[in-house]
Amino acid sequence: MSVNIKSTIFAAAATMIALPAVAEEVNVYSYRQPDLIKPLTDAFTEETGIKVNVAYLEKGMIERLQAEGSRSPADVILTVDISRLAAVVNAGLTQPVESDALNTNVPADFRDPEGHWFGLTTRARIIYASKDRVAEGEVTTYEDLADPKWEGRICTRSGTHAYNVALTSAMLHHHGEAETQAWLEGVKSNLARKPQGNDRAQVKAIWAGECDISVGNTYYMGKMLEDDEQKAWADSVNVIFPTFENGGTHVNVSGVAMTKAAPNKEAALKMMEFLTSPKAQEIYAAANYEYPIAAGTEAIELVQGWGTFEADGVNLMTLAGNRDAALKLIETVDFDG
Repeated sequence: MSVNIKSTIFAAAATMIALPAVAEEVNVYSYRQPDLIKPLTDAFTEETGIKVNVAYLEKGMIERLQAEGSRSPADVILTVDISRLAAVVNAGLTQPVESDALNTNVPADFRDPEGHWFGLTTRARIIYASKDRVAEGEVTTYEDLADPKWEGRICTRSGTHAYNVALTSAMLHHHGEAETQAWLEGVKSNLARKPQGNDRAQVKAIWAGECDISVGNTYYMGKMLEDDEQKAWADSVNVIFPTFENGGTHVNVSGVAMTKAAPNKEAALKMMEFLTSPKAQEIYAAANYEYPIAAGTEAIELVQGWGTFEADGVNLMTLAGNRDAALKLIETVDFDG
């Protein structure tokens, strides 16, 4: 070997040694806004040194993952609502994950039996009721919403929104198709206005005197209380945890899954295990006014102050399986019409 060739090889080797190691990273597609998950991603990076890149998607996650195929940069998806989690799984865009840590951190009722998704936090779908116009005990069940006494007194967002579809899916589980359709027709006849806006908009309508009760997720109370303008809306209502007549309070889940393409599989698994840890669940729950599900964890004091409830026992995968039938009934009664 000539001196020049040797010099070239040694120079190349020296350059390789001098180059910094490529930092690990994980890429996240999220239906939750970046500021809501930033406390989590910051804590994960601090603990592991793994950089987190978050792409916030308002809609179209399945379509984007399908278009990207095996070249997708996404490692992990974060979303809310069991139907959305199940839809990504059913589209063949996730992969099963085996992890003792994940199975320990997440109770069986809040994870996919095949390991495709794992729950992080829960929220209850509650009734917001006017402090001035609704007496204590006047509404206690979801079935009560169809009682004619509420005619012209209920506000709600679109019946086809994922949160209301999940509630209708639970009603189907408890009562079957005929009774659920009758319930939807009864609730529709009690609406004070055409379904519109988000859950907070319904509480604003109660504050403004347009209606007396609405259905919404628990965490919106926390969001309203932290907003100078919306605090007045929150202060005008009581939080009621209704139940099904033969069940408990309807809950839904936020969850995480690993994409089928995941280019950074090892880092993705580390992130999933971190996200489901008691420490991370409490961070996530505190940031979003939700309920952590890992053993030994608690919601923050503000959330606990809204009251206690017994979660409905229906398996979340059952709700996901009822989604299409629920949506068909909602459209049959023309709920938003």
